[in-house]
Amino acid sequence: MSNLIKIINQEGNLVVSSREVARDFEKRHNDVVEAIENKIKNLTTENIVVGNYFIESEFNHKGNVYKEYLLTRDGFSFIVMGFTGAKADVWKLKYIEAFNKMEEAIKNNQSDMFSKLSPQTQVLINLELGLNELKSDVNEAKQEIQDMRDVIKLDTTSWRKDTTNLVNKMAFYMGGYEHIEAIRKESYKLLDERMGVSLATRLTNKRRRMADEGVSKSKRDKLNYLDIIADDKKLIEGYTAIIKEMAIKYKVA
Repeated sequence: MSNLIKIINQEGNLVVSSREVARDFEKRHNDVVEAIENKIKNLTTENIVVGNYFIESEFNHKGNVYKEYLLTRDGFSFIVMGFTGAKADVWKLKYIEAFNKMEEAIKNNQSDMFSKLSPQTQVLINLELGLNELKSDVNEAKQEIQDMRDVIKLDTTSWRKDTTNLVNKMAFYMGGYEHIEAIRKESYKLLDERMGVSLATRLTNKRRRMADEGVSKSKRDKLNYLDIIADDKKLIEGYTAIIKEMAIKYKVA
């Protein structure tokens, strides 16, 4: 493995090649591409902008063209959070440091270039930056309104898809999709406490019933707490109410 991490500045976006990630984390590139495309499929289902994380690209090897992906900082974090082991942890830290150094270098370079411009040009640039900041604020306000709509429209009709969407947003606003599991656990714990049930017990009992009915182990293992909630109208109502409250708590709306 090489100790040199190649972070690319692509039109102001810092990205790293999926080939680079595969090499350093000792993975097959095809496996990394497959993992990325699985994530893209999930993100597309939830109407999340895939380009913020992964950019499809190509590379030439011995005259043949192959697919690769360029990963933004968030996209990189999204993919490698599933890589485990001491070596993987070391490389995660190396990449974080590389991204930080590249960002700092770009900031310093931009600052030096700006100071060399004429006062008139600096004024024009600051005006443009002000307009861009205003546009950003407007877009942020639009997103907040959309988030509120998503919370308000949450009902027991399409509860499963809508609650999943809100859980993903909560995790994203908390810093990354690695928080999904913790948010899920919190919601299930609240549901157990408020409804006086045990989702774990119900899940075990349902798997036993399915086993008695001859259902395959692979299908039984795929069952989760959301399947248990789906069996009980009161649990659905309680769960949707809890997700709404948590969305407000975590400032999704």
